[in-house]
Amino acid sequence: MFSHQWAADAACRTVRPDVLFVRGAEQNRAKQVCANCPVRVECLAESLDNDIEWGVWGGMTERERRSLLRRRPNVTSWRALLDEARRNHEADPAARTAV
Repeated sequence: MFSHQWAADAACRTVRPDVLFVRGAEQNRAKQVCANCPVRVECLAESLDNDIEWGVWGGMTERERRSLLRRRPNVTSWRALLDEARRNHEADPAARTAV
C-alpha cells in the first residue's frame, strides 16, 4: 500500500509525473531527480514491495527493478531489507569511506 508519509518529502513531489514515466535515454534524466532525494530508499522499497511495473522509482528503472527482483526472489519485505542496509551503512564509518 502506498504511504503518503514519505511521499511528502520526495524530491519529485514538484515534478510532473510524466517526467518519471518515460522510456529510453529519458530515464537517465528521470533518475537524476532521485539522485539526492531524502526518501529514495522508501520510494524504491514501495515500488519493489508492491510490484510497481512502470516509471522510475527510488532511482531505478523498470528494467533495473525487474533484474533486482529476479536476483533476490525470496525477499519478503524490501522495506525491511533496505532499512537494515541503511542502518548498517550509517553505523559503519568505514563503509562510507570505502566507496
